[in-house]
Amino acid sequence: MPTFFRQAPRARIVYQPGLIDPRTYPEDHPISGSLPADILTDAAPHLLVVDDDNRIRSLLKRYLVDHGLRVTTAENAAMARRFMATLEFDLLIIDIMMPGEDGLSLTKSIRQKSDIPILMLTAKSDISDRISGLEKGADDYLAKPFEPRELLLRTTNILRRSGPPPGAAIELVRFGPFTFNLEKGELRRADEIIKLTDREKEMMRIFCEAAGDCVPRHELLADPTSAGERTVDVQINRLRRKIESDATNPTYLHTVRGIGYRLLTDT
Repeated sequence: MPTFFRQAPRARIVYQPGLIDPRTYPEDHPISGSLPADILTDAAPHLLVVDDDNRIRSLLKRYLVDHGLRVTTAENAAMARRFMATLEFDLLIIDIMMPGEDGLSLTKSIRQKSDIPILMLTAKSDISDRISGLEKGADDYLAKPFEPRELLLRTTNILRRSGPPPGAAIELVRFGPFTFNLEKGELRRADEIIKLTDREKEMMRIFCEAAGDCVPRHELLADPTSAGERTVDVQINRLRRKIESDATNPTYLHTVRGIGYRLLTDT
């Protein structure tokens, strides 16, 4: 089993046979550009890995993706905040030692407004550092060096504890004064039923099942083999007129530029 070795000095890693060499792995995609498709199109748990070491980010992403998880990576706290403002995550993996705002400060800030599970990584062996992370609100910690398998097991255990009970299917999704029944394809504003076309019902199901994540335009096409993504924009505008007080300045159905759309839901 490959091991992530201790960094000495700054982020020095020894590569063992069987590990993907991150020097041959693509660079992390910048926040300002398009997001990789693998973090958008799967219904698997979505993780955000925050670490200033590019090699560790690449290794973790490759390993976790290979084991069925969606992974977005950020090299610092500022980038992590930008991702969290536009994407939904199920768990955060945060390195304590980062330049600028460190992982402890980021964790404390996140915990003030969110209960999202957090797993902290640290190269320090001092027990006080681990205790500090837990005091700031982390759910678990893992000290470097560590086995990738142990990280995966801790991650899946946290996700299992924080997830809904087995078999608990979501039937109603709420956003603002609206409620959408996924089984019936019915949209209500209080007791008023909002009339939707069959295509609009299907789009609402897709948005609600995405649970706040961005949905790429091509996934909203009635015919996935069609290249007419422009028709999606037209249908989105029609749907906005039914759920937004101002369709030109939407509150719920937002455009993610260059990618697609996301519905901000309460549940």
